[in-house]
Amino acid sequence: MAKHIDLGKSGEQVAYNFLVKKGYKILHRNWHYKHKEIDIIAEKDDMLVIVEVKIRSVDYFELPHEAVTKKKQRFIIDATDAYIQEYDINKEVQFDIISIIPVGKTNKIEHIEDAFTPIF
Repeated sequence: MAKHIDLGKSGEQVAYNFLVKKGYKILHRNWHYKHKEIDIIAEKDDMLVIVEVKIRSVDYFELPHEAVTKKKQRFIIDATDAYIQEYDINKEVQFDIISIIPVGKTNKIEHIEDAFTPIF
């Protein structure tokens, strides 16, 4: 498997563990709608939380969360809408980003809650 795919999968596992420790109930991981994907779908405090996970091996080119462009946000929002319709969800929705940078044997994790708002 390609190194960047391995890095991405390890980042998603780090984010999953991080969220579980913070009391989030994980509903789905890597949920697909057409060619769009939601990394983690969770619940906390009666809210549906959509989490985009970004990991980078270094941060001097771009911070991981900076890779969540407006286009990527639109993909996430479209997939979230499909998820809400499929599972008949009637909750407030929050879009979070978890940014991860490996540092030695640990990880620098930044959880940006309510990172962006859908604009229709």
